[in-house]
Amino acid sequence: MSDETAPEGVKPGWHLWLVGALGVLWNGYGCFDFTMTVTRNEAYLKPYPPELLAYWFAMPWWVWAIWAVGVFGGLLGTAALLMRRSLAIPLFTASLLAALVSMVIGLTAMDAPKMEGGEIFPFMIVGIALGLLAYAYWQLRRGVLR
Repeated sequence: MSDETAPEGVKPGWHLWLVGALGVLWNGYGCFDFTMTVTRNEAYLKPYPPELLAYWFAMPWWVWAIWAVGVFGGLLGTAALLMRRSLAIPLFTASLLAALVSMVIGLTAMDAPKMEGGEIFPFMIVGIALGLLAYAYWQLRRGVLR
């Protein structure tokens, strides 16, 4: 049986498009934030305190690489989800693992400056990454992803 004659599988529900749209917004903003930070966009970084910027820009390259895997893996995973591709699973897995590693690094860094209200944000990021992976896995089990 060729791709042209193979059954398409289960039709995606309306929720696939909702999760996909929210995933694009969430992960797209993460990619934007990463890009503005790594390029040191002055206007974007102006609201941040100087000690936080100094801490960020002193981070080793591999921390930046983990951040990039997290945000770009999430965006590519969302694109794969919307295209109904099983590639969403490893992409979301990479994004989740990167988020977990980043969270551990951030929570254990003794010299990291603290921002008011910033304690909950890493848990939100990991929770959303886990939710997207679980949703993609559910869609794979239903036969929506190929």
